[in-house]
Amino acid sequence: MKLISVVVPCYNEQEVLPMFYDEIIKVTNGMKQEHSDIEFEFLFINDGSKDRTLEIFRELADKDERVRYISFSRNFGKEAGMYAGLKNSKGDFVVVMDADLQHPPAFLPQMYNYVKDGEFDCATTRRVSRTGESKVRSFFARMFYKIMNKISQTEIVDGAQDFRFMSRQMVDAVLSMSEYNRFSKGIFSWVGFRVQYMPYENVERPAGTTSWSFWGLFKYSLEGIMAFSTAPLSFSIFLAIFGAILSVLFVIAGIITTIFLPALGAALLVIGALLLVGAVQLGCTGILGMYLGKTYMEVKNRPIYLTGETDEMYRERKKNSSK
Repeated sequence: MKLISVVVPCYNEQEVLPMFYDEIIKVTNGMKQEHSDIEFEFLFINDGSKDRTLEIFRELADKDERVRYISFSRNFGKEAGMYAGLKNSKGDFVVVMDADLQHPPAFLPQMYNYVKDGEFDCATTRRVSRTGESKVRSFFARMFYKIMNKISQTEIVDGAQDFRFMSRQMVDAVLSMSEYNRFSKGIFSWVGFRVQYMPYENVERPAGTTSWSFWGLFKYSLEGIMAFSTAPLSFSIFLAIFGAILSVLFVIAGIITTIFLPALGAALLVIGALLLVGAVQLGCTGILGMYLGKTYMEVKNRPIYLTGETDEMYRERKKNSSK
């Protein structure tokens, strides 16, 4: 029998979880009828939710022994949730998907067909439209992919999703990259392997609200740039060169101006030079500081996540309380 692990990171998903569970069960039951040699486990990750998400996990674990879960001690972010799911998955194949049904479970049969015979190591969806998104958000998303692919040696496909069906070999490769500051889209691309991209139209959430704000996505994009490109360091050098050239022009202009208006020329020369040098120093120091901050977090060797409760702990506690 081949085991397929379905990893589902969750944060405040109480409204959509019952719908997701019903849909994933319907799809996986259909797959088992077609392929008698497969079994499923469902590994839910509670990323410090403040609603009833954990309670729903417990209810699902009570009625379905295939349901497993890990509940973090606090919110560590989706990247930590995906890492925890991959690390604790037991399957020969692993699926990573969201609970909000924007990653349609109906794609799983086709994904499995691509990966099961070894023709591909990964099947993933690629969003070809951004229906339901604001134009501003869509614009910045497209700009991020363009910038990222120009400044990084790792190509990230525009519209590629975290919704992935992977072989165990690819999962182990992803887990071998255990850095603290994670950017999974870049990691999935960096490890390589044979990937089949499946185009699909964007699907809106049937319930609940997304936890990704514009500011959150912006910070996440910065994580990707800092994790997979050293271009900002090169940019600081070009900025310093440009600043030096501009300062020379200020000096020349100041000298010429002082011939006719000495006081004004001297003032412009001093003020312009100070502002320019200060801006260059702050820019370079800021970029170097961001990289130093990343290094600081890495060398601390902190765990990527901490577990507060698992399905095994819950079942054991329930068993003991019934004695």
